[in-house]
Amino acid sequence: MSPEGTWNLSISTPIGKMKAVVELRRQDGALTGVAHGAGEEVTLDDIALVGDRLTWKQSVTKPMRLDLAFDVTVDGDTLRGTSKAGRLPSSKVTGERRSTPENQV
Repeated sequence: MSPEGTWNLSISTPIGKMKAVVELRRQDGALTGVAHGAGEEVTLDDIALVGDRLTWKQSVTKPMRLDLAFDVTVDGDTLRGTSKAGRLPSSKVTGERRSTPENQV
């Protein structure tokens, strides 16, 4: 199953649940993506898909400056896994793929 599309993520962090939106696209055969959350947009780095396992890294500045590493399993229109920020404990991540509006291909 392709991970391409727009995903609504929920991340259970030590300071509470964080919401984010991740957009994944295929460009020149490679996955690219951006994440939106906490009033900022960040580029996803080192995106890799091996089987149904999707990993990526991103840096955020809100609510604090963190380098995050995501490791999730894609299962149809849902994903589950973890996000790790440095030496902090892993945070549970869940996500649902948004249905594509009819005007997008």
